[in-house]
Amino acid sequence: MHETKAVKGARASGFTLIELMIVVAIIGILAAIAIPKFANLIRQSQEGATKGNLSGIRSALSIYYGDNTGVYPTDLPGLTVNGKYLSVIPNSTIPPYHAATSVDVNQTTAGSGGPGAASDLGEWLYDSMSTDGNYGGVWVDCTHTDTHGTLWTTY
Repeated sequence: MHETKAVKGARASGFTLIELMIVVAIIGILAAIAIPKFANLIRQSQEGATKGNLSGIRSALSIYYGDNTGVYPTDLPGLTVNGKYLSVIPNSTIPPYHAATSVDVNQTTAGSGGPGAASDLGEWLYDSMSTDGNYGGVWVDCTHTDTHGTLWTTY
C-alpha cells in the first residue's frame, strides 16, 4: 500500500466551525429582516385585491344602472344573473381582521344606509334603498384601517 504524508505547511480544506457559525448568523439576521417585509407585502396585495374588487362591483353597478333606466339591483347578487354584469360577486378580504368572503352581503334595509351603517363583518355593504341618499352605493363593511391607516368604509 502506498502511504501519503501531509506536506509541511499544507492545510486541510473545508470550513472552520467559526466560519459556519458566522454564515448561519448572517442568514438568521437576513431572515429576521425579510420575513416581516414579506408578510406586509402579502397583506398589501390582499388589500389591493379588495379595493380592485370594490371598483369592479361599482363599475358593474353603474352599467346596470344605465341599462335599467336609473334603477339599481335589489341586491348585489342581482348583478350576477346570466353573468351579464359580473360572473360572481368577488371576495372582500381584509387581513388580518376578516377572512375572505363574498357570499354574505350585508345589505342595508333601513334608511341609514351608506358607510355609517357598517357593522364590521368584513363583507360588502350595499345600499339598496331608493329613498336613501346613498342609494346604489357599495362599501367595505369594516371599521378597521388598512396598511395606510385609512378606514375601510371610506373607500
